[in-house]
Amino acid sequence: MRNHSVVSEFILLGLSADPQIQALLFVLFFVIYTLTLMGNLLLLLVIRVDSQLHIPMYFFLGQLSFLDVCHSSVTVPKLLENLLSEKKTISVEGCMAQVFFVFATGGTESCLLAVMAYDRYVAITSPLLYGQVMNRQLCMGLVGGSWGLAFLDALINILVALNLDFCEAQNIHHFSCELPSLYPLSCSSVSASFTALLCSSLLHFFGNFLLIFFSYVRILFTILSISSTKGRSKAFSTCSSHLTAVIFFYGSGLLRYLMPNSGSIQELIFSLQYSVVTPMLNPLIYSLKNKEVKAAVRRMLRRCF
Repeated sequence: MRNHSVVSEFILLGLSADPQIQALLFVLFFVIYTLTLMGNLLLLLVIRVDSQLHIPMYFFLGQLSFLDVCHSSVTVPKLLENLLSEKKTISVEGCMAQVFFVFATGGTESCLLAVMAYDRYVAITSPLLYGQVMNRQLCMGLVGGSWGLAFLDALINILVALNLDFCEAQNIHHFSCELPSLYPLSCSSVSASFTALLCSSLLHFFGNFLLIFFSYVRILFTILSISSTKGRSKAFSTCSSHLTAVIFFYGSGLLRYLMPNSGSIQELIFSLQYSVVTPMLNPLIYSLKNKEVKAAVRRMLRRCF
């Protein structure tokens, strides 16, 4: 007969067992989370109130900011709670819910980065047709499709993962619940869940990465065909912020999931990079490297003060 789960909760071992280090980490991650909320909400507000930013590129950027708030809020509040608590537990149901939303928000961001790469591809290769091609209906469809596809992907993975049994082991060598961290705790076969995770990673994340890659190959050829240096520089500057965001997200995310699940410090650092640090950096990347956003912020501040 199949074993059934007798474990009702897991223990998130987190980043450190030293109370003094935990206090320092709490302050650090509280500041990061506050900056994440403030930066992304400010960028959303600027895009909303400034009519000059009502174009597809900034519509997608606003969606990315909203998504970063959601993605960060899935893991950081529980991380902050555990850094202050002696009992660092999470229920099995709560852990599965966190797995679902980490997967859903991360998957949506992967799709949205691919959509933004396509937007830059159209803007640079067909600038005269940009407004016609990237119409409101297409933009809404691309964003809705990104959310829908990611949530469907997350739902498939979590439904398969719900069949896992947990009998004795409770310690998760991580600060949040992720599917790879749960496999060593299962007393039943993880092959079905691992296969579903592997297939979805290949189709979803690597599929989006290939779309981004081929978009930038076409963009690069177009930029190189521009005769003037000033024209090439201007064309590349419109892509530099997005390319930086892609490197941060995919670089840390792929390294995290390609590494063996061991609870090592490198694994935790890569997880922190894509789930905690990157959502804070994205509004900085897009505001510091984008003249239109900086000008819009100045206009809004002048109106306020």
